Amino acid sequence: MPQKPEQALKELKQIINEAALLGSAAALLGWDERTYMPHGGSAHRANQLALLAGMVHDKATSPRVGELIGAIEGSALTKDPLSVNAVNIRELRRFYDKQTKVPKKLVEAIAHAETTGQGIWVEARKKSDFKMFYPSLEKMIDLKKQYAEAVGYEDVVYDALLDDYEPYASTKSVTKVLGKFREELVPFVAKITGSPKKPNTSILERDYPVEKQRLFGELAAAMIGYDFNGGRLDTTAHPFCTGIGPGDCRITTRFNPKHLGQALFGILHEAGHGIYDQGLPEEHWGMPMGDAVSLGIHESQSRMWENMVGRSKPFWEFFFPLAQQTFHESLVGVKFDDFFFAVNDVRPSFVRVEADEVTYNLHILLRFEIEQAIFNGEVKTKDIPKVWNDKFKSYFGIVPTSDAEGCLQDIHWAAGLFGYFATYSLGNLYSAQFFAKAKEDLGDLDAQFAAGKFRPLRDWLRKNIHSQGRRYRAEELVKKVTGKPLDHKPLMKYLSGKFAPLYGVK
Repeated sequence: MPQKPEQALKELKQIINEAALLGSAAALLGWDERTYMPHGGSAHRANQLALLAGMVHDKATSPRVGELIGAIEGSALTKDPLSVNAVNIRELRRFYDKQTKVPKKLVEAIAHAETTGQGIWVEARKKSDFKMFYPSLEKMIDLKKQYAEAVGYEDVVYDALLDDYEPYASTKSVTKVLGKFREELVPFVAKITGSPKKPNTSILERDYPVEKQRLFGELAAAMIGYDFNGGRLDTTAHPFCTGIGPGDCRITTRFNPKHLGQALFGILHEAGHGIYDQGLPEEHWGMPMGDAVSLGIHESQSRMWENMVGRSKPFWEFFFPLAQQTFHESLVGVKFDDFFFAVNDVRPSFVRVEADEVTYNLHILLRFEIEQAIFNGEVKTKDIPKVWNDKFKSYFGIVPTSDAEGCLQDIHWAAGLFGYFATYSLGNLYSAQFFAKAKEDLGDLDAQFAAGKFRPLRDWLRKNIHSQGRRYRAEELVKKVTGKPLDHKPLMKYLSGKFAPLYGVK
């Protein structure tokens, strides 16, 4: 006798929840690996994570899961396509059909290569030695090619990789929207960099004790809505956020005692990710309705809090007096306008995570192009440093002086995150559109920020985005929230409105 849909749903939830718990344990081990684990533990950790990855894959792709999904599909439980059950089944079916094509041995091999590769990357970056990293990168690229071929794709290999981070998107569609953005961005960047007006960035390059930076950063994160009762802040080589599960979200940053902005804006960025994770419906944890829409939407939250809020004039009208009290010796006598201009410095720079919000997108476009070239066979792994430097010169007019400030600066490729980078620029586009709508709905956000009131924005984001889980695809969510499809124009309007007056350009 066929199983009733209600019974099937109950059993399915139990299996998926168990898979999510195993994934959560792997996430915790991954967080520990990048924060506190001694380097000597890398090989053992790789074995642990490979085992867990295989266990998760077995549980989430078992034939029983397919049977249960089939028993629920088309039933009264999924009649309303936007209901919790319908969304969960829709997304679980999509995930199941994709992941059942991937051999377990390949899943374990990728997980093992991620851990060993990241450990090698840390050392190679320290020594600025691409040759040291080359073998593990070559192996990872080969594994990801196998993965792409296993899951399949409609147009190009890169589609399969992009889909892991921006579901339902295609290389063609992303290239189109980023291409339109680039057409307007490049000449705007040229105007700014050609302007004689330059901020005094030495203001940010004085003595800023790490412990004071930590306290100030924690205050700022808490003020914008990151809950430290269910979160923490640690240090790492490359900042990240990990949602372990309900009540446990962890963010990281890296401190520079000679620069105020590097850690602070990193904290605000990761806190933005954390606020999203903390705002997901706890009752749906482990299921699609308790998960983020896409990495692009996730990045829209981090980039919004880091830049549109954290680098705004109203934000610093509230926080600058506190900064002067905290870092008195370094900020004594500094005028507010000079400080605000300094935190909004725009100039070509080598390191993506330290780039300003205008040129940042050029860093992403560069990586997006190189990744596509790698997977369509135009670029060989050994040639990546040269290709990187050549493209960097064409984009920025400067050439990295070392691998560390060139192709070794990001951990993403070591972790196998090919297809990820495009989500950063998509996040910028999403964030501008969401932020413009929030301003319409919430009234004078500037006055609220200047008074230290950031919760209205956080609550608006929680209601319209976080609490929706994966009910809508990214493109649908943008249209649902803003009433318009994704467009590059809101971001260009925001950038022009902020930076044109600062640099005296039109």
